[in-house]
Amino acid sequence: MNAGERMNKNVERGRATRAHLIEVATRLFAERGYDGTSIEAVLAESGVSRGSLYHHFPGKEALFWAVMEDVGARIARQEEAIARDAPDRVAILRAGALAWIRLAGDPVVRQIMLIDAPVVLGWRRWRELDEQGPLGVIRDCLGYAAETGRIEHRHVDTFAHIVLAAANEVAMMIARADDPAAALTAGESAFAEFLDRLLGEAPPAA
Repeated sequence: MNAGERMNKNVERGRATRAHLIEVATRLFAERGYDGTSIEAVLAESGVSRGSLYHHFPGKEALFWAVMEDVGARIARQEEAIARDAPDRVAILRAGALAWIRLAGDPVVRQIMLIDAPVVLGWRRWRELDEQGPLGVIRDCLGYAAETGRIEHRHVDTFAHIVLAAANEVAMMIARADDPAAALTAGESAFAEFLDRLLGEAPPAA
């Protein structure tokens, strides 16, 4: 085996180790929460050496960040699939926002993204993630809604923040509810009605 092949194998091994650590940490963070998950627990469950873990992640917060990015990427792929099937951008907004609310019932999303992330990252960093991702999509969809006469153009940016805040608040409500299933049913119904009242139907062509 030449030097290049050895390097490639080392890179592949490193990627596999990193992915394994993220998989194990995701399960532990979802089951035990951030505070209840120690580096020692991740090491014990993964069978990875301490040196190898710290080679990839300098500490627990960095590992949590990687887990959160991985969960976020999974959510983004689901949103992209929804967008491909939606007939227009208003439908994308409806389907995507309701899908996010339903994900509040997913134990991994609930614990990692909705309960722990705002605390571990701090509210400002958590909000920045929304501003870099879903806020732009929501703004684009509402821009289309304005073009088709559903809302006024001057309200697009403010409405985008309102929709994002409302979706996150409903998801938080579900995540922290004593009866998440009942909260999900109520939250999904209320948010769908909220969007119906905001967006309504496109006006008939002149």
